Amino acid sequence: MSTQKPLPRTLDAWLHQLATLPLPIEQQQHARIRRILGDSRRTWREIAEEIESSPSFALQVLREANQSSNSLSEPAESVETALSRLGLSRCEALLNQAPALPESEIPLALRQILLISQHASQQARGLFGARLARLWNELHGCSLLFLAPIWPLLCAHPQLLEAWEQRVLLKGERPAAVEKELLGVTLIQLCVKLAERWRLPEWIVRSYRLLERDRRQLVKALHIARDNEHPLHQQQMLDADIPLRHWLTHPSNCVLLANGLAVSAHHAWDTAHSLRWQRLTGLYLQIPLSELQQEVHQHAVSSARLIHDNALWHPAQALIWPWNTHRLQPAVSAAAPPKRDDLAAWRQHCALLLAEPSSFANVPQLTACARDALQACGLKRVLLLLADRNHSRLQSQQQAGLDASAATLSLDPAQSQVLKRLLSEPGQLRLAPNNIAQFSALLPGNLKALFPSEHLLLRSVANNGRVVMLVVADQGGQPLNDVCLQAFGKTVQCIERALGSFSRRGR
Repeated sequence: MSTQKPLPRTLDAWLHQLATLPLPIEQQQHARIRRILGDSRRTWREIAEEIESSPSFALQVLREANQSSNSLSEPAESVETALSRLGLSRCEALLNQAPALPESEIPLALRQILLISQHASQQARGLFGARLARLWNELHGCSLLFLAPIWPLLCAHPQLLEAWEQRVLLKGERPAAVEKELLGVTLIQLCVKLAERWRLPEWIVRSYRLLERDRRQLVKALHIARDNEHPLHQQQMLDADIPLRHWLTHPSNCVLLANGLAVSAHHAWDTAHSLRWQRLTGLYLQIPLSELQQEVHQHAVSSARLIHDNALWHPAQALIWPWNTHRLQPAVSAAAPPKRDDLAAWRQHCALLLAEPSSFANVPQLTACARDALQACGLKRVLLLLADRNHSRLQSQQQAGLDASAATLSLDPAQSQVLKRLLSEPGQLRLAPNNIAQFSALLPGNLKALFPSEHLLLRSVANNGRVVMLVVADQGGQPLNDVCLQAFGKTVQCIERALGSFSRRGR
């Protein structure tokens, strides 16, 4: 499910779009929760556990309880508390409002981030459950819902996950810079505001505020955590800094630690980012790094056993790989040339485009044939946008190989120097690693999110000397193949001929 809306660029616009966005629930899970809510034999705890098995609905219940005018002054710190405040009838009404969709229709990116949240909850349960037995409900609920502000973001714009993975995890770009470029704001800013607006539990809000406004304590703790092989020296350093020691032992830090472990493991277990969270957790628990890693790996395996979705990635899968193997790999080899059958189909599409008089009844038919021709010549991701009469708007007309949100993409050329130049006269821009830094900042963020690639073609197409269409395409992020490039140029010529023939129809 996707709202298919363009990307906002301000914090207020993001909050307006995401704060009340309904999150889908998988159909079988939806039906199971309905049965549990109607079973009078169930205890509050059993019902709460069933709700927590669907993180999307757990967020809705907690959010509703904390935003209700009848709620107590203090936010509910757990799903069980929220459930007791709302009552079963209100929870059933909330369930009826939640979209029930087949698993295949729920965005893969949303399902992936929910898996990371469930993995974090399992890490919190295994690592800190015994220490915080009296705060079990808070620990479990807060660790599960810590990443909740990101859920509606990836529900509305699932393409952002791949773009973020490629640039932050794979290429090592600064997260804040990437997020500013794609979203207009940093992810932490957005998470803080959503957590505050939803009145999420204080443990969650406190952790986000720490990441946004005051990282000094975290940096000092990380510095001490590096000396994991000398626990006595670590303890002496903590004893010399009483405020730091008190901060480190606060229960809310368990939520941050568990999610830090889960998010960093999503890429690989051996990265510096993952190692920092492991050392910090070892410092909190006062155990050696090797012992901590063994526990973390065991809890990851336990988490993987509870989640059965072959389409998703779980870090436990990497535990059987060589230690330095990473899931995300850069696409360095050139894409394969189109196959013989594809080239035959390409020639047929081009013949239709070149037919005189035009065989197309309308513009969508023509652009659909153009899209198919571009795909047949080896381009895996294709987007065709039509320009309005005044060149004030580019509207998506055809797309292939992209997220569904591409179907309603609308761009303002005035916000991009590259688009303005391409609309001023027919031209082509080929992005590659040697010029991506020069032009990337000049492209709209929502367009870049659809094409997380360093190898991209942008070509404006004219009719009677006036640009009427923009073609954006790539080969799935791989370096462009020479045969494909030649076929692309010929295809654009065919599209221009087709546009001219179509415009002369009926004269």
